[in-house]
Amino acid sequence: MDNCLEINSLNKIFNNVEAVKNISFRIKKNEIIGLLGPNGCGKTTTMGMILGLLKPTSGTIFINNKEIEKNKIEILKKINFISPYIELPKKLTVQQNLNIYGKLYGIKNIKKKIEYLCEKLRLNEIIYKITGELSSGQKNRVSLAKAVINDPILLLLDEPTASLDPETGDYVRSFLENYQKEKANSILLASHNMNEVERLCSSIFLMKAGSIIDSGKPKELISKHGRKNLEEVFLKLTRKNEFD
Repeated sequence: MDNCLEINSLNKIFNNVEAVKNISFRIKKNEIIGLLGPNGCGKTTTMGMILGLLKPTSGTIFINNKEIEKNKIEILKKINFISPYIELPKKLTVQQNLNIYGKLYGIKNIKKKIEYLCEKLRLNEIIYKITGELSSGQKNRVSLAKAVINDPILLLLDEPTASLDPETGDYVRSFLENYQKEKANSILLASHNMNEVERLCSSIFLMKAGSIIDSGKPKELISKHGRKNLEEVFLKLTRKNEFD
């Protein structure tokens, strides 16, 4: 099997409200897939279930052909994530944070790995600064360094460039492109930046109100819905009142 991630009939109910409704999709090995949708559509909940942080109400999740509910400890060592909703310990320096997470993942020669990531993600100037005193963009890059410190087979990216200025955002996207090609890993990207999605993703799944309402390659979806770009497709499918 060449699937890195396989989701089958996944549901999540909170207080009688269906946050995720019977969704299924696959991510092949060495592939970047986009998971799109408006706020509250179920993207972050889906990622939480993939990470084992939330237990599905029903359905199954397989990573490298192993069900996460039955192999959580083994699988979590091989995946990682970045999310704007989760911050690193604020009172530790950047170096201390990366060192701790490197040890948690059992990284060998952690010093060399941190040096590599600091060079690639422009962290050398802030390596000894307290994480809580950094700008939002700096924190974002430190979180990304944490997210790839274990060379995950599956990387979950929730708004990875949301707080970055255009130049740094472009730099991070280039890093992700080169990193993914070098490591041949799989990435699930949730983003509201449609240019970013078109640039990075081979295919996308578009969610609305907990369900997947369409999927395909970006150019195919643009053509299918008769729009000029992916942003117009997004607006057409997610607005309450569709427009022509």
